[in-house]
Amino acid sequence: MIERVVRAAPETGPGSKAAGRLALPKAGGCALVIFGGTGDLARRKLMPALWRLQRQRCFDECFSIIGVGRDELGDEEFRDAMREALEEFSDDPPSDEEWKAFADRLLYLAADLTEDDAYRRLADRLNELGESETALRNHLFYLAVPPALAPRIVRGLESAGLTGDERGWTRIVVEKPFGRDLESAHALNEEIGEVFAEPQVYRIDHFLGKETVQNILALRFGNMLFEPLWNRNYIEYVEITAAETIGVEDRAAFYDATGALRDMIANHLLQLLTLTAMEPPVAYDSESVREEKVQVLRSIAPLSPEDVAQRVVRGQHASGEIDGEPVVGYREIERVDPHSRTETFVALELRIENWRWAGVPFFVRTGKRLARTVTEIAVHFKRTPHSIFRQNDESVAPNVIVMRFKPDEGISVTFSAKVPGEGMRTSRVRMDFDYEEAFGVELPDAYETLLLDAMQGDPMLFTRADEAEAQWRVVQPILETWESGEAPEFPNYVAGSSGPEAAARLVARRGFVWRELT
Repeated sequence: MIERVVRAAPETGPGSKAAGRLALPKAGGCALVIFGGTGDLARRKLMPALWRLQRQRCFDECFSIIGVGRDELGDEEFRDAMREALEEFSDDPPSDEEWKAFADRLLYLAADLTEDDAYRRLADRLNELGESETALRNHLFYLAVPPALAPRIVRGLESAGLTGDERGWTRIVVEKPFGRDLESAHALNEEIGEVFAEPQVYRIDHFLGKETVQNILALRFGNMLFEPLWNRNYIEYVEITAAETIGVEDRAAFYDATGALRDMIANHLLQLLTLTAMEPPVAYDSESVREEKVQVLRSIAPLSPEDVAQRVVRGQHASGEIDGEPVVGYREIERVDPHSRTETFVALELRIENWRWAGVPFFVRTGKRLARTVTEIAVHFKRTPHSIFRQNDESVAPNVIVMRFKPDEGISVTFSAKVPGEGMRTSRVRMDFDYEEAFGVELPDAYETLLLDAMQGDPMLFTRADEAEAQWRVVQPILETWESGEAPEFPNYVAGSSGPEAAARLVARRGFVWRELT
């Protein structure tokens, strides 16, 4: 069936062409301390996001960034390294004049994070700033380091007296993964909770910083058109996809010890599921929204070993070709075990046992080296109970709402319309809303949004302690079943394909098909 596209736009507001960046609020004064200040995350994501916030004048005059790392650098050498990072990873690197204003905010502390002396010297540096600028007594500690270092940093900050709110506010940002399983996630929460109060802790998942992820709530709860139909009576199934053409790149050592289930399902994609399935919160505030998300996770039916065998598919890619370029198999990548059992693909069926969603399957899939890069949620509605057009058209397609996050952010709605001409023949039509095109602004990067929220003390888009553990409860039975059994014969899908054939069978046994990747 041919699909025709109709563009959707806001009733009022900017035109169809991007007019500039979205105006962001201003943060108050604080000192941002980045542990792992010269690491990959800081260079690729944090520093470009901070530079964009600087360019939009989001920072108070009393704002400093202190990088903490093992490299023996001085302030000027750190500044040079960060400018190189912006030249490489920022879409809009600074001019010489712009750089000077930003560079003046950058400081560096060379330190071994396993030594108590590191935190005493950090406290001295912060005290020096606090004496000259009262606003710099507000501290935001960002843990851009391997998760195993988090407890040590927390204890080090405590020993140096840097965890309280006596002279200003103190917050800590913890990067995913939040543990490796339920037990380690609980232990990490306990260790952090002994030092920091929960309102001080910001567990970051950059997926939640995307405008369209937040727009799921606006779509559902701001439109009478959709919410009355958002239940088992009208929805047939939901599929959530995060497919990538890229491989593990320079994360091979980390990825081979992690895998797709831990890397993507246990956080990003379960977060998308909770926003899709949650009940209306009593108010749009952090605790109300996060409470409803936790309730969804608690409602997901636990998977038995038999369920895992029937409703979970894992895969590992072989060599192949993507965009005309040859791609090596996963086991051929440097720093990957040549006999690795680590999955680069996961597809699973989850069931939410509550009044709204009983009987509606949620299919979730993610994978590396697939045919196309796309992240989306597709909500498939049931067919009409009776087709009056059967004598002329036997294939009136059911409606689908698709919320896209990659490669472009937007929402599309498909429905059937009559084809012009004699007779009654229908065609599939897609009404498409593109975020940037419709509102005439360039959307902020997820890290821009989340860094600004953390500085302003807004935890709405961050993961609560019980939420982090609830996510692990969903995937824990899968981990245990896999550890106790034999892995499939890997590799079991070709790079550049849509994944293992077993993933197609997973949805086919319910009479469904995945949306096309090829």
